[in-house]
Amino acid sequence: MKNIICDIDGVLLHDNKLIPGSDKFIKRILEQGNPLVVLTNYPVQTGKDLQNRLSAAGIDIPEECFYTSAMATADFLKHQEGSKAYVIGEGALTHELYKAGFTITDINPDFVIVGETRSYNWDMIHKAAAFVARGARFIATNPDTHGPAYSPACGALCAPIVRITGKKPFYVGKPSAWIIRSALNHMDGHSEDTVIIGDNMRTDILAGFQAGLETILVTSGVSKLEDIDKEPFRPNHVFACAGDIDVV
Repeated sequence: MKNIICDIDGVLLHDNKLIPGSDKFIKRILEQGNPLVVLTNYPVQTGKDLQNRLSAAGIDIPEECFYTSAMATADFLKHQEGSKAYVIGEGALTHELYKAGFTITDINPDFVIVGETRSYNWDMIHKAAAFVARGARFIATNPDTHGPAYSPACGALCAPIVRITGKKPFYVGKPSAWIIRSALNHMDGHSEDTVIIGDNMRTDILAGFQAGLETILVTSGVSKLEDIDKEPFRPNHVFACAGDIDVV
C-alpha cells in the first residue's frame, strides 16, 4: 500500500472552496488505510488550523496528517548547531521552533528565519540583514513569492535581505527535497513506497522528482497540460483532478 503526500491548494481546495471530487478521494484514501501526509509550503497555519480549514470545505482529515513548511523548518534546525533564532513570521512558526527547543531573540541569533507575516516592516528587514551580514545563518520556510491573490509570500519577504547582504537563504519548502524527506520521516515512510500529488510542476512535482517519489500532477491548479513540456522532467501520471486519480 502506497504512502501518499498530497498538496492542498489546487489539489483539494481552490480559494478555500472544495475542488469537486477531492473530498471523495480523501475519504477513499483514509478508508483504504493509506498513510497520508497533507503537505503545504504555507507556514502560517497549525495542523489544527488546516484541519478546520478543510473541514469547513467538507473534507475531514485527522490533525496529525498535516505537515507544514514551519514544521519542516523546525525539524531541519534540530539537525543544526545553534539554538537562538531571530524570526520573521507568525505564531505557527514560532510555536514549532519553541517545541524544537529554540530561543526566539534579537540578541546575537544563530539563525535568521523567515516565514510569512502581514506585519513585515523596515525594522525587521534592518535587523535580519544586519544579523545575516554578521554571520547568522539565513533560513526560509519556502521560496514562494506570492499567494493566489498576489499577497507577498516568504520568497518576497526574503528578497530585500538578499539584496542587502548578497546572501541567499536555504529554502526548506518545496521544491526542496528536504521537506519531502522530513514529511517521509513524519509518516515513517520511504521514498520508493510513496507518491506525491500536486498541481504545480515547479514545486510539488519537482520536489517529488528530486526526492525519488512517484509523482501525480493534477491540472486543477497552477500547471496545465501545456506546461508539462516546458520542464525537463515529467510526472509519472496526470489527471484532471484528485477525484479522477485511480492509481493509488
